[in-house]
Amino acid sequence: MEENVVKSRVDFVADQLIQIIITDELQAGDKLPNEFELAKLLNVGRSTIREAMKKLESQNILVIKQGSGTFISDKRGLVEDPMGLRFFKDKLKLAKDLLDIRMLIEPAIAEMAALNATTEDIEKIRYYSKKVEKDVANKVDHNKNDVLFHTAIANSSNNLVVPNLIPIINKSIKVITDVTYRELAELSVEHHREILEAIANHDPISARDTMVLHIVYNRKHLNKILNDRL
Repeated sequence: MEENVVKSRVDFVADQLIQIIITDELQAGDKLPNEFELAKLLNVGRSTIREAMKKLESQNILVIKQGSGTFISDKRGLVEDPMGLRFFKDKLKLAKDLLDIRMLIEPAIAEMAALNATTEDIEKIRYYSKKVEKDVANKVDHNKNDVLFHTAIANSSNNLVVPNLIPIINKSIKVITDVTYRELAELSVEHHREILEAIANHDPISARDTMVLHIVYNRKHLNKILNDRL
């Protein structure tokens, strides 16, 4: 009985900490008040604050740095593999199915980006487009910057939910890159330029169409690999 009371108190305090983050509009990297200050503010013991922080850290909401303090995580509660995709054995089939899901959501995201992207958003998309281009030209792994390119597009959609779909897109990019052995890298550079241009011109139809084309070419190549395997 006592254990359940302790657990419920920790959960309650964790919820209060989340409310502080929301009310104070704390952003990734911002530091929370220390344990003593929070304990006084919420009228609970420091051990309860500590347990609540550990709970939020396990949920990717906080990052606890020994000796430095507790900070807002840049993951904002998101997990890297929310759907457990790492456990699917057939990576080729997984890549194809992920592309099908991307076809449902990513052209619409590109369209929203073209409608809502600010000058700063466009420059960020341009920056990562050039980073991918440089990686491909130097024949180094472009996966990280490819992910950041698509992340920048999602963030420029001005939609609160869209950035939370990013883990699906990010996982798809990595799986596709792995199974195609980066054979689509140069084609991706060309497609990225076209997508960037459409968004920069605030042309939602072209942004949607170029994103569709990008995904279609990836899917066509994956289908060829799947057929060759049969």
